[in-house]
Parts: sequence; structure tokens; C-alpha cells
Amino acid sequence: MKSSMIKTGAVLVSLLLAACLPIHAEVKLPAIFSDGMVMQQQAKANLWGTATPNKKVTVTTGWNNQRYVTTSDKNGAWKISVSTPGAGGPYTLTFDDGTKKTLDNILIGELWLCSGQSNMEMPMKGFKNQPVENANMDILRSKNSRIRMFTVKRASAFVPQNDVIGSWKEATPVNVRDFSATAYYFGRLVNEILDVPVGLVVAAWGGSACEAWMRADWLKAFPDAKIPQSEADIRSKNRTPTVLYNGMLHPLIGMTMKGVIWYQGEDNWNRAHTYADMFTALINGWRAEWKQGDFPFYYCQIAPYDYGLITEKGKEVINSAYLREAQSEVEHRVANSGMAVLLDAGMEKGIHPAKKQVAGERLALLALTKTYGVEGVNGESPCYKSMEIKNDTIMVSFERAKMWISGKNCFESANFEVAGEDKVFYPAKAWIERSRIVVKSDKVPHPVAVRYGFKNYVEGDVYCDGLPLGSFRSDNW
Repeated sequence: MKSSMIKTGAVLVSLLLAACLPIHAEVKLPAIFSDGMVMQQQAKANLWGTATPNKKVTVTTGWNNQRYVTTSDKNGAWKISVSTPGAGGPYTLTFDDGTKKTLDNILIGELWLCSGQSNMEMPMKGFKNQPVENANMDILRSKNSRIRMFTVKRASAFVPQNDVIGSWKEATPVNVRDFSATAYYFGRLVNEILDVPVGLVVAAWGGSACEAWMRADWLKAFPDAKIPQSEADIRSKNRTPTVLYNGMLHPLIGMTMKGVIWYQGEDNWNRAHTYADMFTALINGWRAEWKQGDFPFYYCQIAPYDYGLITEKGKEVINSAYLREAQSEVEHRVANSGMAVLLDAGMEKGIHPAKKQVAGERLALLALTKTYGVEGVNGESPCYKSMEIKNDTIMVSFERAKMWISGKNCFESANFEVAGEDKVFYPAKAWIERSRIVVKSDKVPHPVAVRYGFKNYVEGDVYCDGLPLGSFRSDNW
């Protein structure tokens, strides 16, 4: 009995002593801040995490051994910004709240977020029965320690999350094989031309709607977007409004980066009438959340594909060209944005085009010319400006075409249509005369409207500087 009481007393003393000792919780960081990461160069780069509550947290930057100090709050949360130098590395970052934690192999360079749906998610190895053109040889040659890749694991959530699942990986054949093809080709060209490390963070989910990547308050202007009020209201893990913003984007907000590339729209093709406003709201919303100004936002116009048609009383009323039209409006509305036209890079029977190098490199051209100031090349596709009617002929003029328009097949195009007052479109002959395209159809003696490539599937055949003209219409019927 006496022995038992002594043991019990010893246990109580031990517990009391333990309670009096300082409690140290090692600094914990979100997955995006880990070994092998890329930080944006020449910036005030945000870092955050958790530590011992109400404790001083010291961050030491390995590139200059400078110390930054902050204090965690009562819940242990902390945030700090550190100054990054010009491109270089590898470096270390050390975090200390009484217990040290060091990140190794950190590069300083250009960091981009790559988001959207399946055509952004599609890996270099392709999908089953759906390869990426030339991928096998490009994977073979992909080893590059200055390209780093982070893929956010798919996550759908009813409420905003604080972390994602993923890890930083260097570009090697094994790692590149499973990484986004569009993002890889983008990063490869940026790395090659700028000769700096490039970090690529992919947050994408196939089949996702634009609404899924947005906050509920941004969607108030769109009554058709049904905001879930409970977990039970989540109809689809990748299409329900707000769920991918909550699960995959919110944990990344504040990550100091250069900009965003985006490839999405296929899921919204049949409700194009809201897309220009919605996509504009998404870009403005992301920028407001990030608090990093109007960072670059470059996106792909969806590639041609046979989606089928939506008709009323036997008449076509919707095809995916209306979505492409909505996308083209956005780059004219939103500052510091740009659209990569893919009218010549689609597949009639495949919604996942094989020409991912085309998509990635056209996005890179936008970044290199508009963001990084590379001169001597053009990154923007030509676009429709105006038309002039002369008797039975329409003369079409273009913007962003200083070198004038050229045709894939010499000086002609097979993708123009014209209509008269009856609003019935007929195929037309189209040929180039200096800076304009002349369009004419024997079936329309008095034309009033012209369209180019305004169908689900088309093979674009008009260019300037090797970049394709996007589909357009002069009418609003």
C-alpha cells in the first residue's frame, strides 16, 4: 500500500514538473514552403506557418544571413516577409522558435501559378489513349535542376482550407512525366530564354467549372451559380461553386509569385453568356485576395472541338465559339492579361488536344513579351478590328497585325462565312489583299455580316507572326 502511494506521488510530481517546463512546438510550414522550392526573385516574399504560441520566430535567409523576427499569435500562427535577391541558389532558410527547422536546396527565380481544368492538368505522359505530341522525347531530355514543379493534390472542400498536399520536385524524366504538359512547356521556354530558375505550382482539376475556383461573394452577380449551403449541397467535387477555391486555391493565397497561367473554359462552353463577366470577376478576385497588385494573368482560349450543338426550333443557337468569343473579350477588359489563341491546335474528336507544346509556349510568349519585356518578337495573336462593305464584298481589317495577315494556305482562307439581312450564313471565298482580307459569296449579293471560324471545330488558317487569328463575328445575332 505504502509503495503504491509513493509511485502515485512520483507520477504526480513528474506531471507537475512537465507542466512547468516551456512547451516547444517546432515551426510548421505549409507544404508549399519546403525543401527544393522556388521563391520569387527581387521581391518581398511572404512566409507563414505555425509555432509555439506567443513565441518569437526568427527566420534567417541563407543568401545573406539576414535575420527577420516576428511573434506568433495565441494560436501559434505567424507570417513574415523576407527580401529575396536576384535569381540564384541553392540556398537555405532557417526558422527558429526555440527549435530550429531548415529548408534546403531553395532556388530564387520566377514563380508561376498554373491553374484550370483538364487541359492544364493533363500530364506529359498524356491520358490513356490520349498522348501529348512529342512528349516521349521531350521527357527524355527534361532533366534540369533549375525547373522545379509542385502539383497540388485534388481537393474539394465546403470551407476554406489552410494547406494542400504536394511536394517540390526537380525536372527529371520521372518527375516531368507526371507533371502538367502545358505548365512544363511554359516553364521550359521561360527558363531557356531568361536563364533563371523557374518554379511552377499546378492547381488544376479536370472538368472543373469556373465557378468552382471562386468565392461565394464574387458569384452574387450570377444567380445560376448555386452556392452550397452545406456539405450535402456539393453536387460535384469539381463543378460545384467555391469548392476548389476552398480546397486548392485558398491555401496558396499570399504565395509571392510572378503571375498566373490558366487553361479552363471547356466546362462552361454551354453557358458562354456569363463567362466574360465571371472570368473577369475571378481574375479581379484572385488579385484582390493576393494583395500583390495586378499580377500578370495569361490564359488559353479553348481549342476547337466538336461539343455538339444547342438548338432551338431546329436552329443552332450555341456552339463553343461563343465561349471563345467570351474569352477574347476578357483580355480587352482586364489590365495585364493576355490570351493564347489555339484555333489551329484543336482536335475534332478529342477534347484534350495533343499539341500541348503549342499551348505552353504561346502562354510563355505572352509572359516573355508582356511581362519580361523581351523585344524583337510578338506574343499576341491578331484580332478582328472592323469591316467595310463594298457592294457584294466585305473587307476585314485587324488589330495587332503590324506584319499584316498571312494564310496557312498561301493567301486564302476556308473559314469565312457571310450573311445578308436574312441572317443566314454561307461559306465564302476569302483572300488576302495587303493588310486586309476580302470576303465574298455568290449566294450573298448584299452582305451585312462576316464570321471567321465561328464553329465548334475548325482548323485555323489565318496568322500573323506565326500566331493564329481567333474566331470572331461582326454580328451579335
